[in-house]
Amino acid sequence: MTDNANLPAQSEQARKPQAPGRYGSLVFWHRLLVVLLILILGLYFGSGFLIPLAAALLSFVLLTAVIDWIAHLRPGGHQIPRWLAHVLGLVLILLGLGGIAAILAGQASDVVAAIPRYQERFGQIISRAAQLAGEDLTLRATIEIRQLNLSGVVARLVGSAGSFLTGFILVLIYIPFMMAERAPMRKKIAFAAPSPQAALEFGWVLQSISAGLQRYIGIKTAVSLLTGTLSYAVMKPVGLDFAETWAVLVFALNFIPTLGSALAVAIPAIVALVQFETLPPFLIVVFGCGAIQFLIGNILDPALTGKSLNLSPLMVILSLTFWTTIWGIPGALLSVPITVCLLIILANLPDTRPLAILMSGDGKLATPDDAPPTMVKESPHPVVAPSNNEMD
Repeated sequence: MTDNANLPAQSEQARKPQAPGRYGSLVFWHRLLVVLLILILGLYFGSGFLIPLAAALLSFVLLTAVIDWIAHLRPGGHQIPRWLAHVLGLVLILLGLGGIAAILAGQASDVVAAIPRYQERFGQIISRAAQLAGEDLTLRATIEIRQLNLSGVVARLVGSAGSFLTGFILVLIYIPFMMAERAPMRKKIAFAAPSPQAALEFGWVLQSISAGLQRYIGIKTAVSLLTGTLSYAVMKPVGLDFAETWAVLVFALNFIPTLGSALAVAIPAIVALVQFETLPPFLIVVFGCGAIQFLIGNILDPALTGKSLNLSPLMVILSLTFWTTIWGIPGALLSVPITVCLLIILANLPDTRPLAILMSGDGKLATPDDAPPTMVKESPHPVVAPSNNEMD
């Protein structure tokens, strides 16, 4: 009798419309849009502060990767002291940044001075090609080339590169303070955590994020350096003008997948076509640099980074478009590293790991080897296990 009496009440309750969840409410989406709008405006208007800070963070991650690599070396069976590893790592990073700055500063004015000569030669090539299509097209091409102001475009690019190099002063200021904060951060995390178990889990997440970032930034920098060096070995014997500048450009563009590789081949090839009267130098640069980009980009780079860093091609294009719109040329260079760093952070947080899976190429991310038991139990998607490198 009691069960039958409750049936009408249960039926009436079942017919009532269910309240929408917090993700389906207008209030949630309104707040989300407001937060995103404020974030985008902050990124745009705060670019002068945020671009050097982002570059400093990536440089700091690269520095820690170099320091950990040096500390694990065993020359003569002896371990390198930790303080010496810090000094050697800092010297290597400063030498690299100083070398890039010296090359760009030394050849920037020469590149700008050579632009009128290149533009005249480029106009002759286009005119010869247009003659095959008729007089109207030849006349139109000649007018367009005369109106083309390559000197102004290159001058703006050089100015952008100069301002980007000026930002390295702030980067060099930030890095020592970040290094000084690296060791005390572990103690502050332990003091700030509500319990020892929470401190253990949060410290493990930070360690795994740090290991993933070090792995990506270290491998990508090494691969980009190899690509730039091999491309320089192709361009210099041919006699290509400003081969050092184009090698630095290849190194920087290698951080932009697909589009960066195409530009890294196209720019030196166009310079070779304009500079030389014959086709063999142009063909050597095209096929030589193209073969390097193909082999490294399709074989070496994927083999080293592995599936834990497989970013979706759609995310690559979206991040490239977004960061270029917000930050310009520096944003284009930093777009994919920032997005991969975001992917690693989301993958190592149990609550946000589903977003990392959606951002990845095939949804397959690395699984943990030594995560704390409570984290594995509470999360249906385990976080990525860190490497053997420990945070200091």
